[in-house]
Amino acid sequence: MLDLKRQYEPLRIELLEAVGRVLETQHFILGEPVALFERAAAQHLGVAHAVGCSSGTDALWLALAAAGIGPGAAVVTTPFSFFASVSSILRAGAVPVLADIAPQTFDLDPAAAEAVINGPRGSAVRAILPVHLYGQCVNWTEVARLGGERNLKLIEDAAQAWGGEWQGVKAGALGDAAAFSFYPTKNLSAAGDAGMVTTNDVALAERLRMLRQHGMRRRYFHDEIGWNARLDSVQAAILNVKIKYVDGWNRARRSVAKRYHAFFHAAGLAECGPYPEHGVVLPHEVTGSRHAWHQYVIRTRRRDALRQFLSERGIGSEIYYPVPLHLQKAFEGLGYKEGDFPEAERAAREVLALPIFPELREAEQETVVRAIADFLS
Repeated sequence: MLDLKRQYEPLRIELLEAVGRVLETQHFILGEPVALFERAAAQHLGVAHAVGCSSGTDALWLALAAAGIGPGAAVVTTPFSFFASVSSILRAGAVPVLADIAPQTFDLDPAAAEAVINGPRGSAVRAILPVHLYGQCVNWTEVARLGGERNLKLIEDAAQAWGGEWQGVKAGALGDAAAFSFYPTKNLSAAGDAGMVTTNDVALAERLRMLRQHGMRRRYFHDEIGWNARLDSVQAAILNVKIKYVDGWNRARRSVAKRYHAFFHAAGLAECGPYPEHGVVLPHEVTGSRHAWHQYVIRTRRRDALRQFLSERGIGSEIYYPVPLHLQKAFEGLGYKEGDFPEAERAAREVLALPIFPELREAEQETVVRAIADFLS
């Protein structure tokens, strides 16, 4: 699925020198490398403030907490995402209220979200937390309309979308706040866990910095119960190196996605969708969006058998995500059941992520598509 060494080797000396400088200073928590990365990230994304933290999960919680989303509030989000999209809402003391996805993009369906807001649970809704899944931004025009009409906070889960855009505005600059992850598999990646919250609100940014340090504005004076969610200097030093290259890597990802499209169409395997029949439905970039191509996710009816077939040929793949959040045992208390979100449930049965990373070779992509053709024949 991913060969991290191909990215590391050209940057090896630069990365080791950056980490070495941190070791020389012996300043490991926050500090100058973090401040440098925060400034670089804010400039890159076109936002006023970027606040580094310890993980994408902590970024989601920090964004919600800093925006005042807590007990008594409900937050609309998607059932088709990573666990943290819902667990962070619960950790903030709020209640997740789920709405189904759009089958073409796998993102939160704004029409479904609006129906939930207008329904019996809607009176408690104080925020929407859409996920830019697989690197494609949700339809922000409609999300912003909903938020504006009902005075809701809009928190982007942009963990997979560094480099994604909606109508020329980058993910991370669309909502009241946005949460990023720099987990090693991400488009912009650290050498471990790291995250960030972005915002254009100066008061929100100040509150984020306070909450990530146990609620301290001054050392040992705690104004609120925050959390230890600080970004360490080693991870920031690595990210300071990599942020200089991420635009080029994202362009390479676009080229990889374009080649996949061409190979699938040339093999006669591509179907229009949104649901597969005999071939595969390919991901596509919707009008208004610039896809970051964090993942290249196809849909196919015999997904599990295909994955096993690829594995036997030494080809990696992954299922993001096999169990929708409303059917996870940990979330039984939310009161949802099978059948409540048919689009998310169908996607969970059909999606398969194929290898995609900037250094993926054309011959390797041909091997992937040829294997899928052999399976489907």
